[in-house]
Amino acid sequence: MLLKFLAAFLLVLGFATAEDPYRFFDWNITYGDIYPLGVRQQGILINGQFPGPEIYSVTNDNLIINVHNSLPEPFLISWNGVQQRRNSYQDGVYGTTCPIPPGKNFTYTLQVKDQIGSFYYFPSLAFHKAAGGFGAIKILSRPRIPVPFPDPAGDYSILIGDWYKTDHKILKGILDRGHRLPFPDGIIINGRGPNGTYFTFDQGKTYRLRISNVGLQNSLNFRIQGHKLKLVEVEGTHTIQTTYESLDIHVGQSYSVLVTADQAPQDYYIAVSTRFTSQVLTSTAVFHYSNSARQVSGPIPAGPTTQTGWSLSQALSIRTNLTASGPRPNPQGSYHYGLVNVSRTIKLESSAAQVSGKQRYAVNSVSFIPADTPLKLADYFKIGGVFKVGSISDNPTGQKMYLDTSVMGADFRAFVEIVFQNHENIVQSWHLDGYSFWVVGMDGGKWTPASRNKYNLRDAVSRSTTQVYPKSWTAIYIALDNVGMWNLRSEFWARQYLGQQFYLRVYSPVESARDEYPIPRNALLCGRAAGRSTRP
Repeated sequence: MLLKFLAAFLLVLGFATAEDPYRFFDWNITYGDIYPLGVRQQGILINGQFPGPEIYSVTNDNLIINVHNSLPEPFLISWNGVQQRRNSYQDGVYGTTCPIPPGKNFTYTLQVKDQIGSFYYFPSLAFHKAAGGFGAIKILSRPRIPVPFPDPAGDYSILIGDWYKTDHKILKGILDRGHRLPFPDGIIINGRGPNGTYFTFDQGKTYRLRISNVGLQNSLNFRIQGHKLKLVEVEGTHTIQTTYESLDIHVGQSYSVLVTADQAPQDYYIAVSTRFTSQVLTSTAVFHYSNSARQVSGPIPAGPTTQTGWSLSQALSIRTNLTASGPRPNPQGSYHYGLVNVSRTIKLESSAAQVSGKQRYAVNSVSFIPADTPLKLADYFKIGGVFKVGSISDNPTGQKMYLDTSVMGADFRAFVEIVFQNHENIVQSWHLDGYSFWVVGMDGGKWTPASRNKYNLRDAVSRSTTQVYPKSWTAIYIALDNVGMWNLRSEFWARQYLGQQFYLRVYSPVESARDEYPIPRNALLCGRAAGRSTRP
């Protein structure tokens, strides 16, 4: 009976290849009491857990995730860094996917195609991210693909982020009324406050730590008392193995480090603190030796605070290991991105302003407002009047900020340069769904064509989230090889909520299943797409 069910299920999916394994997950989304900073809050739990369960997978695995929404409001989960190859319908943001209604379920069908590395998932609607509902994603290399370091003795996921004691609905209300949020109340590490989490290590052994900043706005510095961090992977790219005392991890970013338990057998602090803030928040976890003779003690190790130059130098030192294999056996340096002709340059400037007396944020003067129908569905069903391709310019316009459902068109297989220009006094963090991109340059001041002389065209790191320092620029290269509707957003979550995002429509006129999978048969249909049929 089970074999018949699986055979029927695979037939329904249609697009998955028989040789790639399946992993099945069944999640129930509920509210429940949590105490991350010592006070009771209403948190979002997945199967009763906060943070949610870890997704363990291997390159090319098919992940079948049945999500039951037991909340009293609509809900969506998105998968930060999972590229959804040819399948933006599964991306789990409102521009691509209808929310799961209360009391209903939706089954996501993801394939971690040609990917390895460390990522995370999170709730994408409303301000749910401030209530939990996030968890780690591990994508391991296939057994026959060499990894550029020995198997670690253990593999821990560490989710760090700033946190509010205030209920997420109250925070959302503050934003809806057009105000800015106050400074966060603290930092949590795997859902707990100071010394609430501990990790056990055997003396003399080396472990892998996968660290993701799942917070709402702040860059965080991560360090371990008395121990070095050897960086080995960033969002799916094996890096040159550089050793650091501490790492800046900007909001939305993920890093893998190797740590050897080579000190005296006792407990040590894992310290996480905010960067570039006048008030420094710090939290700790415990690095516990299995043969520990002493509890954690002494001062918490200090980290950098407001030094932008230090962080920029560290960012520029993170480079791709060109000889290491990625998800495939061929070396990561096989694709010579620096030799490809750029077909288009896009310059994106962020801004903050009042619109009709309310705080808003924008990209190239356009502050994004959601449509009544997910953009991907409107595109598929050819529903007019939902959005207009080209409603955001390739370059800053200097116009006064205005509201629109901003969608930028792009050609399938184009090779594009994007420059993020930051004229503000904050560190920004930008993420693009559906892609990894090469971070070819970053520096202070205003970008000009002469800035290209500083680009790293050989071994820039490839990732899906990049920071832009205050009064600075960051440049990326992207090979647009993934057809779909893809969200480009600020990871500063209040800014994203108040308009600092848009959608990149990567389009192929062929409209072939070779380039993009057909709409899922189980796709939820809402807005002006309600009542239509997906496909036989």
